[in-house]
Amino acid sequence: MKLKHSHAVWLMVLAPLLWSTAGVVTRQLEHARAFEITFWRSFFTAASLLVILPLWQGRGVWARMWQERHALLLSGICWGVMFTAFMVALTLTSVANVLITMAAGPLLTALTARLVIGHQLPVRTWGAIVIAGLGIAYMFGSQLGEGGVLGTLVAFCVPVAAAINWTLVQRSQRSGHQIDLVPAVLVGAVLSAVITLPLAWPLSASAHDIVLLAGLGFGQLAVPCALAVVCARVLSAPEVSLLALLEVLFGIVLAWLGAGEVPSQQVLLGGALVTGALLANEWLGWRERAGHYHIETLEADAGDKR
Repeated sequence: MKLKHSHAVWLMVLAPLLWSTAGVVTRQLEHARAFEITFWRSFFTAASLLVILPLWQGRGVWARMWQERHALLLSGICWGVMFTAFMVALTLTSVANVLITMAAGPLLTALTARLVIGHQLPVRTWGAIVIAGLGIAYMFGSQLGEGGVLGTLVAFCVPVAAAINWTLVQRSQRSGHQIDLVPAVLVGAVLSAVITLPLAWPLSASAHDIVLLAGLGFGQLAVPCALAVVCARVLSAPEVSLLALLEVLFGIVLAWLGAGEVPSQQVLLGGALVTGALLANEWLGWRERAGHYHIETLEADAGDKR
């Protein structure tokens, strides 16, 4: 699946919108808590991908997974850490605090991509990261005391694992052979489910909880994570991570409207900075690509006339 840059951007807007439903849905659960929430969500993610992958990529996907097992295992471990840490953190602190902590991802990804694969960032992207970071720091200062340190530390595992994962995807795309890392989402879901099942036992989720967690497994993880990996084939690792920041804003708004977790004025103002940084980065990038296309068109026309 080869996407145009603009299409990849829009899909990377859809992915965090779907990711952001986790907080508000979690607040509607009756009995499931902590590790049991993580287990059921990961279990249903794996079950969904066991159906989606062969329908999408054919039965040969299993053979390819074995051939690419080393890269898939590394990426899968990253996904497993993200799946587990995110849900556990939601049980320890507020939705806003978890999402704001996760928003450190773009800076971590940019630094990781720079160190590992020597990725050069345009000035506009560095500027967006700095501005978004200021917005996040402003929000973070008002939220840390409300949620406690433990939830924040657990949540911080998510952007660390994400930075490694997006850089791994980019590195695989730059290698001589293309590696399909979409199945790594399946590997991560299986690892997360296996690790958390003993910690979640005995299971106490109600039928109501299981239905909601099945929805999270399919619509909040399986589909958007696969979309994000596909988009990472077109977008740079820092750009993917920067667009993923939209989950912060979407998640805070959904938790506000659906679960009554009212964000503070600091969160709203900081969120405005994050949004502005994202929009400015994409607008400047669009102008830059449009300018290059215009120049190339003029040069091609001039060559034809000669």
